[in-house]
Amino acid sequence: MDVTDRPAIGIFGAGKVGTALARLLVASGYDVLMAGSPRQTALDLLVSVVAPGARVASPDDLVAGSDVIIVAVPFGKAGALPWADFGGRIVVDATNYWPPVDGHIADVDADERSTSEINAARNPIARVVKSLNHLGYHEMEDDAMDPGSPLRRALAVVGDDPEARAVIARIIDDIGFDAVDGGDLANGRALEPGHPAFGRELSARELAGLLMPAGHLAA
Repeated sequence: MDVTDRPAIGIFGAGKVGTALARLLVASGYDVLMAGSPRQTALDLLVSVVAPGARVASPDDLVAGSDVIIVAVPFGKAGALPWADFGGRIVVDATNYWPPVDGHIADVDADERSTSEINAARNPIARVVKSLNHLGYHEMEDDAMDPGSPLRRALAVVGDDPEARAVIARIIDDIGFDAVDGGDLANGRALEPGHPAFGRELSARELAGLLMPAGHLAA
């Protein structure tokens, strides 16, 4: 996909993160599809109220109709998504492994990979990018600012596919944040809970410093 195109975006997850992202994306002119939990009743009504302009779709239709897929479900539920169908798609992992929500998952606790590398392994040909996970849903709309603002907050984009990172960087800029290219997917560990960039309001220069390998140790 040419980075100059405006991609259609599908969001798995109609909770607080997914709907906050949907509002920002719709306001920025993106076509947004959403799919929620099978147990979520009256999803069409919910989305029409909290994310007007976004459209509800089945998981199959969301994958078929989206150029970019955002995973905005609890980390512990991410494995239930149709990863087998994500091959060739740009997939934004906006999840966080959060034991108060997910419980302690022994395999994850013992795994030396970043959580996005764990998710990426579910489909090695998905173009996985980690982003949008290191700020709270309540900050997404409050902190979005016009380009050029000296107080504009930065969000990182990490992934092993440079073109995929560029596509997501443009989306981040459109919704009101400075995008910082953080390089390989493994660097996403700095964006996770308990690590230096998580939950902090940082400029592009400050965030770039934390994403350098030495920054992980110095923070």
